[in-house]
Amino acid sequence: MGGGNAQKSAAARLKNMKEAGPSKEQLAAAKAKADKDKAAFKCLICLQTFTISTKPAGLFLHVKSKHDKEEKTPEKCFPCLKGFDPDAKAAPAAGGGGGIKVAQGAAKKKVSKKKDADDLSALLADGLKVGKKKK
Repeated sequence: MGGGNAQKSAAARLKNMKEAGPSKEQLAAAKAKADKDKAAFKCLICLQTFTISTKPAGLFLHVKSKHDKEEKTPEKCFPCLKGFDPDAKAAPAAGGGGGIKVAQGAAKKKVSKKKDADDLSALLADGLKVGKKKK
């Protein structure tokens, strides 16, 4: 009766692949993506780079703090800031997000709608009933 070594062979093959690490193609693709993301925004004056996730407000903050003479024309640093209004509220994300601030605002609206004198007295009465200890 012969014993099969297929499981041992497969485990050894998997172990060797893990030890070898990523292939040259995988490394090249990862490096290219990292370089693209790293230099997504580049200041044309001081050549400082910003990641792809940097928001226009962050770019404008750079213009304001590092190149204060260009504050009125931020597009000289970042062409994508043409027409950017630093005083306007940030628009919600394109993905329909909005983040924590939007969620907190919605929660406050829900709470404020429920706040009536009757509701508060009912909640208080319920709280007093629950809090009593039985002897």
